[in-house]
Amino acid sequence: MSISPLAPQWLSFPEDSNALRPGMWAQDVLRGGNGELEISGIPVSALAAEFGTPLFVVSEADFRARARDFKDSFDAAFADACGGVDVYYAGKAFLCTEIARWVASEGLRLDTCSGGELAVAARAGIPGANLGLHGNNKSDAELNRALDMELGRIVVDSLPELHRLGALAQERGVQANVMLRLTPGVHAHTHEFIATAHEDQKFGLSMAADRGSGMSPASEAVAAALQNPGIRLLGLHSHIGSQIFDPAGFEEAARRLLGFLAEVKQLHGVELPELDLGGGYGIAYTEADTPRPAAEIAKAMAAVVSGTCAALGLAVPRISIEPGRAIVGPTTFTLYRAGTVKTVRVDTADGGSAERRYVSVDGGMSDNARPVLYDADYSAVLASRASEHDAVISRVVGKHCESGDIVVRDVYLPSDVDHGDLVAVPGTGAYCWALSSNYNYIARPPVVAVRDGAARLIIRGETEEDLLARDVS
Repeated sequence: MSISPLAPQWLSFPEDSNALRPGMWAQDVLRGGNGELEISGIPVSALAAEFGTPLFVVSEADFRARARDFKDSFDAAFADACGGVDVYYAGKAFLCTEIARWVASEGLRLDTCSGGELAVAARAGIPGANLGLHGNNKSDAELNRALDMELGRIVVDSLPELHRLGALAQERGVQANVMLRLTPGVHAHTHEFIATAHEDQKFGLSMAADRGSGMSPASEAVAAALQNPGIRLLGLHSHIGSQIFDPAGFEEAARRLLGFLAEVKQLHGVELPELDLGGGYGIAYTEADTPRPAAEIAKAMAAVVSGTCAALGLAVPRISIEPGRAIVGPTTFTLYRAGTVKTVRVDTADGGSAERRYVSVDGGMSDNARPVLYDADYSAVLASRASEHDAVISRVVGKHCESGDIVVRDVYLPSDVDHGDLVAVPGTGAYCWALSSNYNYIARPPVVAVRDGAARLIIRGETEEDLLARDVS
């Protein structure tokens, strides 16, 4: 056993470097008899041979189970309070036509944030009534498309957008179904770039009163929406951030929004019927992450909502939530093939030095931008075989011309990982393919769905012809 001084404190030395840590993998991923990683009985070597690497591998059964778990857990928790919950899958995490169909077939609705995502929803055959549209800067074309599709909700982010949407709806002689996105001033304990409920950022209408008028932008928007004949105001929406484990932020946001609903009732004599409490539930990327089960989250939120409404004299509004990462993130792993492997010596805090092994793979920041964007952590395993060699502290890096092209910053891997081995990184279902790029003219990888021992392509990988197709010079 050799614990490296280069390892972060949370990273324990593995007793068995071949073990799969619980919570990071889909339910149908395991080690086969020869130590090779399998999903639904299919060895990863077979997937690599058929589809190539890098490759996103999605467990359909796991995705469906997680979607059902959120729906069933929140329905049960809120059954007595408001008859259940509307669960909107946050499509920005990962969306394609097949995923949209899974979402619909499991009884979930779909949250979109662009015209392109609306196009995917339409192609999947999802009715407009089961769709929502987000965005801080929606174009007139996107708002018109939402009205054409008769969306169940358009989440309005600002007063100018509210006025534009009202005018567009009035021109058609219809009413737009609107939720107002508020910033409740709750600081989520997450990375600055994925915290979205504090005041100094681009999303939402502030609940803080203006020093001059004494009226908050949120209050002004409610008054304007209630007076606009083109707007049907459904209720309020908030989202405090992403990859959050501490429940206190969600609970405090709910209290503040319900307090605001009570103010609306007092000022306007209107009890708005809906409240969306957003998403952002964390998942396990590494052993340091401790996600909460959906049922536990649901019960805690139901208790806060019911208790607060009772204290304020409000009927419990219809609640909705927007999990994305928590459904799709753990369903997927990325399969890479190792290339160059080298060992370097690194200075340590005690004045000595230690070895770090660099394992280069055939993808990187073009298929997973999260580490370079906001220092996201991941884990990795040797996937193509078992190893009896000692585990050594390693850094999995990509093939791009950037020193920040790091896939996994710190992980213990067997010391004999070498050129040609398959390496798997779990938890890559959310914001990996969705943020993928063609940096260095690297083709984006395919996505394969696996279920009941069969694998099928749901997004094909790009080719060099694809890369050159739009180059008209």
